[in-house]
Amino acid sequence: MMMRIVTVFAIACCCILALKPAAYGIDTELTQRTMSGIQGINVVVEELQPNIQKYAQRFNLTKEQMQKEVEERLRKAGIRVTPKDEWLKTPGRPVLYVNVNTHEYEKYWYAFNIAVSLGQIVTLEADPKLKALASTWDISMTGVANIGTLNTLRSSIEVLVDRFVKAYRSANPKR
Repeated sequence: MMMRIVTVFAIACCCILALKPAAYGIDTELTQRTMSGIQGINVVVEELQPNIQKYAQRFNLTKEQMQKEVEERLRKAGIRVTPKDEWLKTPGRPVLYVNVNTHEYEKYWYAFNIAVSLGQIVTLEADPKLKALASTWDISMTGVANIGTLNTLRSSIEVLVDRFVKAYRSANPKR
């Protein structure tokens, strides 16, 4: 009986997630202010996991294509995208990191988590001589997709990148 209740609960949770992906993150006035003065951003998109790559290719959801789409979205919003060699010379070395994590929980069905975060070089208060790359802003979205609805991943990335653009613009208004 208990196993049946757990199974019904798990199915209900998956149905809710399938209907509307949920976004979570650290997108506050303080984290938005950490973007003030950023002169350019390098974009890093992680490779999709092997368990989903062959299905994702049908939707042109490759690391290279996602990278291109994220960079285009930033450029259209007036945010400068820096190549790696230029990024190394950019103050704070800001990097927008995109990671799509998937788990096949049933044949052809995937739970996903998409995380978009801004990393920058920060100085440690305890030892100002030490600097580290740290996430200063992030947001993520969870949901469920099957092999026929993997474009949900693309639209979710677009939503999260748009949230980043909005946060960036709040700290760096267009002049």
